[in-house]
Amino acid sequence: MATSNARKIFVNLSVRDLKKSMEFFSKLGFEFNPQFTDDKATCMIISEEAYVMLLVEPFFKTFMKNEICNTSTHTEALIALSCGSRAEVDEMVNKAIAAGGRHAVDPQDHGFMYSWSFYDLDGHHWEVLWMDPSAVQPS
Repeated sequence: MATSNARKIFVNLSVRDLKKSMEFFSKLGFEFNPQFTDDKATCMIISEEAYVMLLVEPFFKTFMKNEICNTSTHTEALIALSCGSRAEVDEMVNKAIAAGGRHAVDPQDHGFMYSWSFYDLDGHHWEVLWMDPSAVQPS
């Protein structure tokens, strides 16, 4: 895809306590854009093209008609995030657990891809993965 056509992605997640969520993700190494942060929402920077908007539940609800997913019994999405190495995958998941997140699925080693996952403070399912670049064949 040409750079001029590159799209940005904004994943929006509901959170119960914005301050606690920001503290949690800060411990994982993420930063927030202060321009898009107030008492109702923040913009977590994943990369120059990817962001996660953390919105307190009442504000999140203003964008939809459906009920907010109960993440203690249902999964609304599997948010996959790439890392540069297997060690970085382990480091991020271990930081998430130490910061109050919960273990989701045991590490999965497929040779060309390694992943491990956790639930954040609000029960959103994050899969952290590394893929061997040499295993990906150009088309």
